[in-house]
Amino acid sequence: MLSRSCFNLLNLDDCSVADRARIPKLMNVPGILTDFDGGEEKGGFEVALASSPGVTNGSRRIIVANQLPVKAFKDEKWCFEWDKFALDTLILQLKDGLPSDLEVIYVGCLKADIELNDQDEVANLLWEKFRCVPTFLSLDLINKYYHGFCKHYLWPLFHYMLPVTPSHGVRFDRSNWLAYVSANKIFADKVYEVINPDEDYVWIQDYHLMVLPTMLRKKYSRIKVGFFLHSPFPSSEIYRTLPVRDEILRALLNCDLVGFQTFDYARHFLSCCSRMLGLDYQSKRGYIGIDYFGRTVTIMILPVGIHMGQIQNVMSLPDTGKKAKELKEKYAGKIVMLGIDDMDMFKGIGLKFLAMGQLLEQSPALRGRIVLVQITNPPRSRGNDIKEVEEEVKKIATEINRKYGEPGYEPIVCINGPVSTQEKIAHYAISECVVVNAVRDGMNLVPYEYTVSRQSSSNLDKALGLGDGQRRKSMIVVSEFIGCSPSLSGAIRVNPWDIESVANGMFSGSMMNELEKELRHEKHYKYVSSHDVAYWARSFDQDLKRACGEHYGKRCWGIGLGLGFRVVALGPNFRKLSVAHIVSSYKLTKSRLILLDYDGTMLPEDKLDKAPSEEVISILNGLCSDPKNIVFIVSGRGKDPLSKWFSPCPKLGLSAEHGYFTRWSKDSDWESRPVPADLDWKKVVLPIMEKYTEATDGSSIEQKESALVWHHLEADPNFGIWQAKELVDHLESVLANEPVVVKRGQHIVEVKPQDVSKGLVFQSLLASMQSKGKSPDFILCVGDDRSDEDMFESIASSLDNKSLSDHTEVFACTVGQKPSMAKYYLDDPSEVIKMLQGLSTASAAMQLPPKSPVHQAASASASFDDHSIVKSPTSFV
Repeated sequence: MLSRSCFNLLNLDDCSVADRARIPKLMNVPGILTDFDGGEEKGGFEVALASSPGVTNGSRRIIVANQLPVKAFKDEKWCFEWDKFALDTLILQLKDGLPSDLEVIYVGCLKADIELNDQDEVANLLWEKFRCVPTFLSLDLINKYYHGFCKHYLWPLFHYMLPVTPSHGVRFDRSNWLAYVSANKIFADKVYEVINPDEDYVWIQDYHLMVLPTMLRKKYSRIKVGFFLHSPFPSSEIYRTLPVRDEILRALLNCDLVGFQTFDYARHFLSCCSRMLGLDYQSKRGYIGIDYFGRTVTIMILPVGIHMGQIQNVMSLPDTGKKAKELKEKYAGKIVMLGIDDMDMFKGIGLKFLAMGQLLEQSPALRGRIVLVQITNPPRSRGNDIKEVEEEVKKIATEINRKYGEPGYEPIVCINGPVSTQEKIAHYAISECVVVNAVRDGMNLVPYEYTVSRQSSSNLDKALGLGDGQRRKSMIVVSEFIGCSPSLSGAIRVNPWDIESVANGMFSGSMMNELEKELRHEKHYKYVSSHDVAYWARSFDQDLKRACGEHYGKRCWGIGLGLGFRVVALGPNFRKLSVAHIVSSYKLTKSRLILLDYDGTMLPEDKLDKAPSEEVISILNGLCSDPKNIVFIVSGRGKDPLSKWFSPCPKLGLSAEHGYFTRWSKDSDWESRPVPADLDWKKVVLPIMEKYTEATDGSSIEQKESALVWHHLEADPNFGIWQAKELVDHLESVLANEPVVVKRGQHIVEVKPQDVSKGLVFQSLLASMQSKGKSPDFILCVGDDRSDEDMFESIASSLDNKSLSDHTEVFACTVGQKPSMAKYYLDDPSEVIKMLQGLSTASAAMQLPPKSPVHQAASASASFDDHSIVKSPTSFV
């Protein structure tokens, strides 16, 4: 449900209207966001942008990442060049997947500390030569934002490590969180400087900038923004421990497209949205979407690839061939296994070394014949955890080399980086097997790089003495907990925590027959070469454009403060029901039909006492007392509870069990629809529902005379939805030949006879009124779930086929903003009650007896006397 706001949501309109007062853009975190009023944003700021050299009329891509893809070095002045040979510089490589004539702008930090006096000059140079916009962060802010919050808190948590004790990880620190928000605000300000919000697309990279989408959406309601998470997204049980969990989730939902490396990560995100925000997702035509206040947020699953051309270029360099030849001679006669990892606690380097020791212990014949070369990249952050990992790795390697080594032979060869790209490729080329043993990793592209490096290359073939027609081979041992694992179907997958399993994987990888290695290499190379970084970027870009396709077909309005800000998007023909509008139409009509759902429409779903309040009874009696009205409660509830609850309303019509039973007033009898009376299908359905109830804690069964309903509102949200889908499939299969329908509703699964629906209730009531010569000229229909859509659809059909006059005032209204056949919406049951109160008050006013002529004359005289007194103050003198 939408939260109440300080402005009138009854008159939602386009944000682009210049004279409309805008919502103050205030953050609830001090000192983070500034305030922009409507005049400044539409008048001064955007006009200034339009005249700036950074803004053009064509569509561009603005790539926002923590670091820019440039290297900085200082001679007399600062100089810069593209960081082309960094294998992880994806934000530069992704440009290959975009159209060649498309301008790409990069926003991010530099890898160098630029003094304040040089910042303007450096910014101008980077813009002119590289189309880069640097974000200059102070050293203190970097320490808190990057090292404090990102690397030491968010990164471990996203990799399933909770700071259970102060010595086991870093706990949440609000000052670091505020620094994170402040840093994101600086990135947002830099995007504002260059963006043309009507044309450009923004692509945000990774967990460093997860609240940036809210800041951008707050400034421009129709901004086109996508986000890709390169790290894992943890399960809801881990993520929910984050004190700022809602702020981050809502920020990501302010994107148009959110991308993940694997389905598991996307599934965890969807689960968090369901459990913490109550949002469900839908899958349609291969796309997953979350409806968020009228906007559809698309969820994309697409693993990152590598830059084929870059690796192939490095493979062709003479230095690479020379280094490969040296390594081949160095390890002549030995089986080389390779590991390349960053130095951090999640790469499983120590576990890999233990597995190497286990391999040598259980296979003495391999001693002296097999070598594990471990290249360790420098850590990306600093702290005690890094020191502990370094010490552990060094200790294990030393012990294994002491135990199994010989003069001239070390089982584990450690190479501490950084090492050049040429040296990495050379090591790939001479290795029989690569071992990636991370305990948790977002993607890890080492297996992909290894696969391409093992493919034929004239330079490396010559250096290694391989023939032109010789088939290439490779083997990969990969942890099942990293993102690339699902795509490597020919790899040996291992549990990194199971030392024996990893040792067996190493043995199989190094001793597998040549033909099997060739076939697996061929399979991997085909996938890697066709799913490179260009394919990834092109796919993301296409999906982002598709996700933004409906931006200008909806009216938008921003609500909420701080990081709780979001945009309400309404269809062009879908608007909030104005009480003043419906009351004015109500007063002008003479034959009215009012149809009201009960649960979720007039009564909040979470209310335990389902009986109507005295206020609701009073309002209904007020409506029923108007002779021009026919008022019905149309509910899925049974007739007995409805009869009991609404007994104080003698003139109220009731339609129970979705129209199976109907009565026109308290004094009339219940009538049932002419459907087959055979309810033997209940004997089949009830035992099935009972089994699902036993297996689903919090679920229950409601038995009606004509139907059976399985409720899962009180069950675990995810499990309840899962079980409901299974139950529907189960029931549909066993009831295929029965005259019943199985329907899913809001937290329910219902089995009921065919030809029973709320839509048919409307048709029946309409026919009855028309047969008495009282065709309605006013129809109000209010409901909140799928069963009520039958009524909305039936009303629309009656208008189309001219069963209703074109002059009939129709108000079909759903509760909550969601896809609906209704033209209007109200936010929640409290607003429905206020609207009905307005109609009841109008009826009461119209039924007051007219004033008598004498009374009117007296009133006129009093009015005249009062007027005279006002006009003739001198009469008092």
